[in-house]
Amino acid sequence: MGLVLGISAACGTGGGDGGETTINVYYAPENNFPKVVEDCNRQAGNRYRIQYNVLPRGADDQRVQLARRLAARDRAIDVLALDVTWTPEFASAGWIREWTGQHRAEAENGTLAGPLETAAYQSKLYAAPKNTNVQLLWYRTDLVSRPPSTWDEMIAAAQDLKSRGQPYQILTMGAQYEGLVVLYNTLVESAGGKILNDDGTQAVMDAGAVQALAVLQRFATAGVTSPSFTNQLEDDVRLAYQGGGGAFQLNWPFVYAAMQSGAPDIAAKTAWARYPSIQPGTPSRVTVGGYHLAVSAYSRHPDEAFEAALCLRSPEHQKFSAINDGVPPTIEAVYDDPEMEQAYPMRDEIRAELKDAGARPSTPAYQNVSTVLSATLSPPSGIRPEETARELRGSLQDALESKGVLP
Repeated sequence: MGLVLGISAACGTGGGDGGETTINVYYAPENNFPKVVEDCNRQAGNRYRIQYNVLPRGADDQRVQLARRLAARDRAIDVLALDVTWTPEFASAGWIREWTGQHRAEAENGTLAGPLETAAYQSKLYAAPKNTNVQLLWYRTDLVSRPPSTWDEMIAAAQDLKSRGQPYQILTMGAQYEGLVVLYNTLVESAGGKILNDDGTQAVMDAGAVQALAVLQRFATAGVTSPSFTNQLEDDVRLAYQGGGGAFQLNWPFVYAAMQSGAPDIAAKTAWARYPSIQPGTPSRVTVGGYHLAVSAYSRHPDEAFEAALCLRSPEHQKFSAINDGVPPTIEAVYDDPEMEQAYPMRDEIRAELKDAGARPSTPAYQNVSTVLSATLSPPSGIRPEETARELRGSLQDALESKGVLP
């Protein structure tokens, strides 16, 4: 893989005997990340040593732990993992440092536009994108001769399969959580709409956002979803598709490797394509996910922290993590590496979506916004486009201004 592993212990010993500088990295669970840490420690020599501190698995628990510690000005955090939606909140709170000069140039060099957009706030860069994610359309080649390019085509194809007594369901995430927000945001972005204004201070819910509500409501009532649609999370969707009930699946790339081992018969007759669009001839804009690396405002060793973060997300290490942990790279050149072809046969579709990806609304109050959206959109069958849009304009504005009781 091009990763040279040292022979020393993977994560250091904490405080640093003999004055050794320790750079504490707080990052999400990732099976092979300790090997990346070990390699960066080897490259650093004796100048500093990275300590990998594993965050909880759930994103909400990660955010709460980091926010509480940074609000208390905890100097034990040097580098931290940020979900792509947290950048505005942590930057506006003054908890993370801006990337400037050579550090910014290195973080931006070759990085795809979609992930890079989510690492910025008010035109300043506050993090370096480490890995990213976009959803694809997965479909059964024994049931569908070619992938549908629009939602109308996909719904019609599913209805036709259903009428012929064949597996037909369009499986995706519809539970009342962030997955439903991602689904709706992708529809809004694909319709050219806006939920909030560009600076995240005003609820907009324009014509594109209303059109997205109509598409979501039509999908939910067209008789093509799973009976469990309103309770399904990512892995529920994967398992339902592997069970043979679905003709289509809208989900993240992790499902590819899971199908190879969990359902090889289904995997053998599954292909992938770009996420369906709303308008014919207009490509979809798919909501980007992933993690960034940020440097704490309270780090005692900011220079070493920036250097460590750049090492952890270098092209070499992004390729290693993509192949071994299934996390898509943010640096475009990594996709061209020959070793990526076997692990990521869908790499061209991922890269194409990332070049024109959609970001979730950028605001320090994103957690409030997400809570309001998921509550109002659930269940999608109950959406009344114009009426729901009016309701959201009011409740989202209250959420931005921290008014009222959140759902």
